Amino acid sequence: MALVYCGIDEAGYGPMLGPLCVGLACFRVERWDHEAHVPDLWELLSAGVCRSLKESRADKRGRVTIADSKQLKLSNQTKTKHPLTHLERAALTLLGSAGVSVPDDGHLFAALGATLPKESWYAGEAIELPLGSTAGEIGIATNVLGTALNEAGVTPEELACIAVGEQRFNQIVRAEGTKGEVTASAIGTHLRTIERRFKGSGDDVRIVCDRLGARKGYADLIERELPGTRAERLMETPERSIYRLVGWPGDARIMFEIDSEQAHLPVASASIFAKLTRELAMARFNRYFSGLLAELKPTAGYYTDARRWLGDAQSILDAPTRQKLVRIG
Repeated sequence: MALVYCGIDEAGYGPMLGPLCVGLACFRVERWDHEAHVPDLWELLSAGVCRSLKESRADKRGRVTIADSKQLKLSNQTKTKHPLTHLERAALTLLGSAGVSVPDDGHLFAALGATLPKESWYAGEAIELPLGSTAGEIGIATNVLGTALNEAGVTPEELACIAVGEQRFNQIVRAEGTKGEVTASAIGTHLRTIERRFKGSGDDVRIVCDRLGARKGYADLIERELPGTRAERLMETPERSIYRLVGWPGDARIMFEIDSEQAHLPVASASIFAKLTRELAMARFNRYFSGLLAELKPTAGYYTDARRWLGDAQSILDAPTRQKLVRIG
């Protein structure tokens, strides 16, 4: 019996500006040790994957670094490489290994099912990809990764991202009283995607998510988002919480774990899709507003710099636009 191994992770929970993005990455693993909770995909795919930029710098095989997106995103001040070089290399090769070509950000959003808000600052011409490599270099890396996947019996099955725009974000916060519910809602959407795609397959399923703040119990969240499924508690500790999905064929479990993107390749992959989607959305955002005010410096949207940006952009922001732009909570 194969294993469907899924990871879910977010990017952009803390900023005042721009979307919250929640990624999903599911892999089918044909050969795995059923005694282990989950396989180590970094080990299984070591012929084509490494787990740190330090490791990749010494690598002669052209392997792809798949790691927490915060490790792959370079500083915007870097002079030698585009800040998204490593992030997009991982995302584009993962998509390429699934047979999906993305020549620009519009195709990327479409491939992941990420729908940006219909605001003017997210519109305009598509941004060509890749930004920090050539298409040929991405093609070579895709072949390296694809060969490793084939030899290990691992297949990318579902690669997706949800982009929650500012107004939807604020709507949920006002209704529920907490921005944590925005992430929970997106996780629920991904769980239903997993249910629709894989519940009837008969395969074992493992779903791993990063912890939602200090929250330890998730049975109510799982049962709310997956009607008809009962979440049987297997473990609830400060480090991780594990539940069996009762009613699913095979052995289906979901785990919420601290720093899960460092321990699970599918979660790291999900974080990559979430982060790249947000970064490209913010590139459109900054392009639009710098077109209105040439001296306006771009922002990543995080609190301190967002306040600087809002002050600098005051002359081009009327009250309704500012209200649409700024996230609450």
